[in-house]
Amino acid sequence: MAVTESAVREALKRVKFPGLSRDIVSFGFVKAVAIDGDTVQVEIALTTANAEAGARVETDARAAVEALPGVGRVELAVQVISPQAAAAPPRPKLLPGVKYKIAVASGKGGVGKSTVAANLALALKRLGHTVGLLDADIYGPSQQLMMGCTEPPRVNEAEKILPVDGNGVAVMSLGFLMEPDTPVIWRGPMVMKALQQFLEDVEWGELDYLVVDLPPGTGDAQLTLTQQVPLDGAVIVTTPQDVALIDARKGLLMFRKVNVPLLGVIENMSAYVCPQCGHREAIFKAGGGRKTAEELGVPYLGEVPIDPAIVSGGDDGTPIVASHPESAAAKAFMALAAEVVRQVSK
Repeated sequence: MAVTESAVREALKRVKFPGLSRDIVSFGFVKAVAIDGDTVQVEIALTTANAEAGARVETDARAAVEALPGVGRVELAVQVISPQAAAAPPRPKLLPGVKYKIAVASGKGGVGKSTVAANLALALKRLGHTVGLLDADIYGPSQQLMMGCTEPPRVNEAEKILPVDGNGVAVMSLGFLMEPDTPVIWRGPMVMKALQQFLEDVEWGELDYLVVDLPPGTGDAQLTLTQQVPLDGAVIVTTPQDVALIDARKGLLMFRKVNVPLLGVIENMSAYVCPQCGHREAIFKAGGGRKTAEELGVPYLGEVPIDPAIVSGGDDGTPIVASHPESAAAKAFMALAAEVVRQVSK
């Protein structure tokens, strides 16, 4: 009876890695199986710091293959590789000149995340920091409009893309590279490639803070960023109503699972204050952001009121922190920025 490769691999599935319940085939340690008549040749490469594992696996693997009908001779080559030798060479450090990388995220769209990111960047600048703003919202880039960037980015002699100045903040967005009405119809790998280029091919220079405006939800962009860049913290933006708070919790838990520090929750559109009489009206309820932060044990960074000047400032390319610095909303953003700095310093 002639032995087959599939039979050999099936037999090797009965060989467990020493001390574990998993077999050497599922680990991927069996690199090659060749059959020449009744001779079976097997190559095994183990990645382990256990010096005795090789001898044990060789003994068990030989016995498993020799027990197969039709096997006359077994030639085993077992290689033991230390984890240090198997490790991939370190990649060049991304964003070497950036001290702190802060992600601004939301569990769902429509909560004003990009508006918060733009004004937070400007507020950090007003506090005396050098700031960059990365628009990683691949499917809905808007920071080039909100920050009043009219010129396209240039490329320097080293073939690095230079961010565009927007109200004193270094801005980079996919919106610079696309026609305004062109939809981004990309699958996950293309999204990840675009983000990788923003991290590797943009000359950010020396920055105190890089504010990253993430797309809403918990998808490829968030995972790519958290895998590629050691974020110093994430801010979750929500509105007070229950449907937004449910999604905000998902965002908080996602960052917690990927070990990104949670700087806290910002409640946007918390209330409308009448400019004539000062009456405060909680249009979208109130207090939900604080309650969510308390339930999940993260800081509550503060709230931003509803102000028509916030909308008009974003449309005009001069966010409210720059256009109306004495307004209640601008002061709220300044307080939020100060609290973010305080949380990062921890």
